Amino acid sequence: MREPTAGGIVFRNSRDGKDIDILLIQDSKGRWTIPKGHIEPGETAKQTAIREIGEEAGLFHIKVLTWLGKIHFQYRRIDKLVLMTTEIYLVRALDNAEIPTKEEWMKGIKWFRFNEALAAIEYEDIEKLMLLAKNKIRQGI
Repeated sequence: MREPTAGGIVFRNSRDGKDIDILLIQDSKGRWTIPKGHIEPGETAKQTAIREIGEEAGLFHIKVLTWLGKIHFQYRRIDKLVLMTTEIYLVRALDNAEIPTKEEWMKGIKWFRFNEALAAIEYEDIEKLMLLAKNKIRQGI
């Protein structure tokens, strides 16, 4: 069974201007990850990323800058093997005053300094894309 999903590595400039902050959500099992979710019928992966960031993080003043890559994950759901493919985008938060708000099912939501986000993230594939994202930000993308 295949599940196409999409999400975003959401960033902003840190308040002191010396670093970037990355927004992470904490799922119901306590794992830190990025906002992401299932692609609805008729929706593009980019549209899904924007919608999911709004739904899961309460951020609506955002801009998708570029596609970062695709990650694959598989897990067992009852008696089926689920193959999840997630399209990941680099997304800039445009309004530093906009406060992220978590959905009820989440344990937390928080802006992390970049290195703290790398240490907190539970998934190695997303960690690699975060490093790619930082390089792209440095290059002015």
